[in-house]
Amino acid sequence: MEKNHSYTTEEVANILKVSKLTVYDLVKKGRLPAYRVGRQMRIDPSDLEEYIKRSKGKLQPFHHKETTSDTQEYLQVRRLVISGQDISLDILANYLETSSKKFRPLRSYTGSLESLISMYQGYSDIVSTHLIEGVSGEYNVPYINKILVNFQYIVIRLLARRAGFYVKKGNPLNIKHWEDLRKKDIKMVNREKGAGARVLLDESLKKYRIPVSGINGYDDEVTNHVSVASAVAKGRADVGVGIERGANLVKEVDFIPLVNEKYDLVILKNEENRELISQVLQILSSDSFRNDLEALGGYDLSQTGQVVYET
Repeated sequence: MEKNHSYTTEEVANILKVSKLTVYDLVKKGRLPAYRVGRQMRIDPSDLEEYIKRSKGKLQPFHHKETTSDTQEYLQVRRLVISGQDISLDILANYLETSSKKFRPLRSYTGSLESLISMYQGYSDIVSTHLIEGVSGEYNVPYINKILVNFQYIVIRLLARRAGFYVKKGNPLNIKHWEDLRKKDIKMVNREKGAGARVLLDESLKKYRIPVSGINGYDDEVTNHVSVASAVAKGRADVGVGIERGANLVKEVDFIPLVNEKYDLVILKNEENRELISQVLQILSSDSFRNDLEALGGYDLSQTGQVVYET
């Protein structure tokens, strides 16, 4: 292992031959020390080596030897995993960290379905979701109810935003509706399974009875909105599904709005999360947080902070 290099969670997962969610769980439980550099969680090689040796039984279980007030304060800090890809979650993480010394947020950049599953498995503390149920047009709650079976939870509106098609500048192929995906001369780029944009596409195809087998590029997958927009801009595809803000970040791409999607936060309701839920609600209702999101553009904050569902 390199001594002058810190690892990302993905690199650690590859080294240990485990999933990234397992790495997040090790960090949450304090078994693998980690720190943040910008938006990424990083792990030092020496800490990873020590964890591996402890796992092999070559070292005694790790104990904090210092009993200073700083060390005691560190041990009392709760590490939180916030799962989701929107930049608004990074801003929320910063507010949680600065507004309370009790929380140390860590970010997991995973799609909506995987985020909910990670919460079910106990790996995430706050997850975001923007999953539409095609028949009813309802967002998020139908999926949350199915995945978080027998859990008590609260669903809080973070924001609303427009989703639709990324097309080449000027929309030369005149792509305006889901039905246009039937055209054989149109090639699309898709999101990975479990992403909210992928669910939006699949539910819309089902609604309009458009067979997946007839869509050119359906199996060509990327893992975020900007990558979809970039693929369209570079001519790799003619169309992709994403949010409005992704188009604003990439040149030579136009945005065709199709739906106003609801982007919600989910937190389990238990004694451990009582203070966390209160803190999140307080942050979402603050003028400073709303102002930060408004500065980014492309968000509807009219319902930010509202409890839309709870069990």
